[in-house]
Amino acid sequence: MFHLLMPVAATLSVALATATACAADPITADVVVYGDTSGGVTAAVQASRMGKTAIVISPTGHLGGMTSSGLGWTDLGNRAILGGLSREFYHRVYEHYQGDDAWVYEPRAGFRNQGQGEPSLDPANKLATTFEPHVAEAVFNDLAAEAKVRRLTGRIDLTQPVRKDGPRIVALRLEDGSEVAGNMFIDASYEGDLMAAAAVSFVIGREANAEFAEQGNGIVGPRAGNQLPDGIDPYRVAGDPTSGLLPGVNEGLGGRLDDADDRLQAYCYRMVLTDVRDNRVAIAKPAGYDEADYELLFRSITAGQRDGFFKTSPVPNRKTDSNNTGGISCDLIGGNYGPDWNWATLSHKQREAVAARHRDWQLGLVWTLQAHPRVPETIREQHAKWGLPKDEFADNGHWPYHLYVREARRMRSDFVMTEHHCRGLEPVEDPVGLGAYTLDSHHVQRVVSKGQVKNEGDIQASLGGKPYGISFRSIVPRESECENLLVPWALSATHIAFGSIRMEPVFMTLGQSAATAACLAIDAGSSVQKVPYEKLRDRLIADGQKLAIK
Repeated sequence: MFHLLMPVAATLSVALATATACAADPITADVVVYGDTSGGVTAAVQASRMGKTAIVISPTGHLGGMTSSGLGWTDLGNRAILGGLSREFYHRVYEHYQGDDAWVYEPRAGFRNQGQGEPSLDPANKLATTFEPHVAEAVFNDLAAEAKVRRLTGRIDLTQPVRKDGPRIVALRLEDGSEVAGNMFIDASYEGDLMAAAAVSFVIGREANAEFAEQGNGIVGPRAGNQLPDGIDPYRVAGDPTSGLLPGVNEGLGGRLDDADDRLQAYCYRMVLTDVRDNRVAIAKPAGYDEADYELLFRSITAGQRDGFFKTSPVPNRKTDSNNTGGISCDLIGGNYGPDWNWATLSHKQREAVAARHRDWQLGLVWTLQAHPRVPETIREQHAKWGLPKDEFADNGHWPYHLYVREARRMRSDFVMTEHHCRGLEPVEDPVGLGAYTLDSHHVQRVVSKGQVKNEGDIQASLGGKPYGISFRSIVPRESECENLLVPWALSATHIAFGSIRMEPVFMTLGQSAATAACLAIDAGSSVQKVPYEKLRDRLIADGQKLAIK
């Protein structure tokens, strides 16, 4: 079931507060940002622009998170919400594609200039919302370098993560034993690792609809969106229940409709593919490939599915952002949790193993569609042109650096964003950014329903592109738990509200706003919770943040 959790790291951090410090002096900065994500970069850049020393700790050695790891077809909802550093990022990408030398594998005139409902390269607003991963990373690198942000490569030591003095973080510890000390800390990770290490309360899973009087939360049952065709037998040997269920299929929902659970919506990699022969690396059959893992795919094809196995949303130079679509696709549904584990609370090594399984599943999916004899020849021919781009992720086998962690821990602070705030039904009095995207949850599990396999968990509830405010209180913990930490991504929100807020442009906005609050707290010698909202609002507006749309 759904749980409110206090992390195990709470006891570790208390113990470390009295432990002897590392022999070497800690690395120090005014503002320490954990996470090389898009919001991590904007946080560090903003802190530096406000005259503070800033460090961004990068687990991968590459800046940008999902924005530079394949998510080149931006989920936005309404580009009017862009302001400050988020708008600056998309403007710099636009400027890059104005140069003729940016177009290597197709002419600019040949690019299908279509994003999500608006032009991809938008001359009216001078913004680009589709782009290649290496271009996004270069823009983040430039922003960080120009702001003189210090970059460290490393991961938080999850066994001895932080030193605290009462409700304040003194330093975080990395796996190599080094410590990074600071005045203010920002957790810009997708998992909320620093937040948990600091003994901040969090939740995992779907709340019951009754908890916040919502409609899109809890167990929702099989719905039409991204659903499997009818008639797929759930058993390993079709028609024989004694043979056991197909891999990844559950006997039932695991609870009643609208009830809470602790399952996570599915993850995938945002594959980047190309059909340019000179820039294409063929996709090989993954080591350890097991045909049984794709039995559901074969049966879906037999039941009538002929296309829609992954998206091929175009980004410049004849590449794609290939995301999940349809009933069986890139999402490894149920692959990020189990009976006694989930991605959010795994060790780094355990996450690496889970991420490798997701990678091999997706590579195996493409290889199966291209080469397996059980796939009709017409489908094989349709997919044969795709390969991995040589000029992307060259140091990682041409595969994205980040698994798309759509949701993991979510902080539980004094204020919780719900779908009522996203729909504009309840006011947000202290906005530090705007969201506008659909209330979005990918599927959570596969179940047997009326004797056939169905997906469960998908929600796609449009907000009509109407912006809503995101509360300052939702990105700060309870003051009694931690007074010098801000959490711009794993923020305090319900599952379904988070499904809209979590989009990358919003993350950039909230990263900048978090850093602004951190700097004001340093200047005032106060906790982040005591930063006057009026003062924060005025500085955000002065720096171009959008807090309302007239």
